[in-house]
Amino acid sequence: MPPPVRIFFGDGPGFESLAELQTDSGPCSRVRTAPVQVLPQTQSLLCGAGPRSLRCLWRGWRGLSSQGGVMNVFDRSMKRRQKQWASSLLDSDKYDYLRDEVGSRLADRVYDVSRSLPDIVERLFLTDISDSSLRNRKKCEMPTQCVLADEEFLPFKENTFDLALSSLSLHWINDLPGALRQIHQVLKPDGVFIGAMVGGETLYELRCSLQLAELEREGGFAPHISPYTAVTDLGNLLGRAGFNMLTVDIDEVQVHYPGMLEVMRDLQGMGESNCAWNRKSLLHRDTILAAAAIYKEMYGNEDGSVPATFQILYMIGWKPHESQAKPAKRGSANVSFADLSKISKFPTDPQKS
Repeated sequence: MPPPVRIFFGDGPGFESLAELQTDSGPCSRVRTAPVQVLPQTQSLLCGAGPRSLRCLWRGWRGLSSQGGVMNVFDRSMKRRQKQWASSLLDSDKYDYLRDEVGSRLADRVYDVSRSLPDIVERLFLTDISDSSLRNRKKCEMPTQCVLADEEFLPFKENTFDLALSSLSLHWINDLPGALRQIHQVLKPDGVFIGAMVGGETLYELRCSLQLAELEREGGFAPHISPYTAVTDLGNLLGRAGFNMLTVDIDEVQVHYPGMLEVMRDLQGMGESNCAWNRKSLLHRDTILAAAAIYKEMYGNEDGSVPATFQILYMIGWKPHESQAKPAKRGSANVSFADLSKISKFPTDPQKS
């Protein structure tokens, strides 16, 4: 049975506990509700059976999801423990460089959205699976209300937010299509979702080095790097979730380290270690040393450092609204694509040239 889940609201270290929720274990466990004390200004945003109850957000079990037979790939309780440990480090800020870089690029995309979002600027809801991460978050000028909950079960009502942001979280979600549908539901019509997740061929250097070393030393290999979503699949997933006017692009961030062991240490400090159910918990010392040598031999730089590549998938999707531009009706075009090859032959107006 997972530990009780608390939900916190408010700024500063003095969080106010709003709920203590608990579920029965097992894939068919019934979700129980617990009485909570909800602040008046936030009560209308939370989904629940009544004004003094809130549905539980946590299901700590392994196997198939009760929603559509979705395969449970990641151990979410392990991911929570990893993030708890990482955020409890005295020098946890030392490992925030990737998160800060991606967050900055994500903010640029928010500024590029061609509409005003005054409510979002004034009010921010921050959700995380780790209470330690929420407590140790960087302070910002915007009033921030923190919600401790599993991202796979969003605790908000439909049509609540103008803007939803996700930064480096979705790649640990078991049911990514379901999570995108939930994000779509909590957005208001004409609301926008802007997200960034690790994907593609991220950490291919580390993956190949570990596989080759295990094949050489142990005669086989186990997965040590989590499976990632391909950029070619992301647009389809967003469309299935109900978003339109989609934008998907990929960005590459390459970080240089003294060696492979430093790569693994920083991944642990970020809370980004593998949490797949089929992960191999331990590596033999000889295998690690062999992998480090292979890493440096295959990918090493002239200055002795080694690169680690992170491919970041950025996505933008809008919830449909009648005011949005719509595609023209089929057959309404008055120019043929076949005429594009003749565009240089069209006469031009000398007064406009």
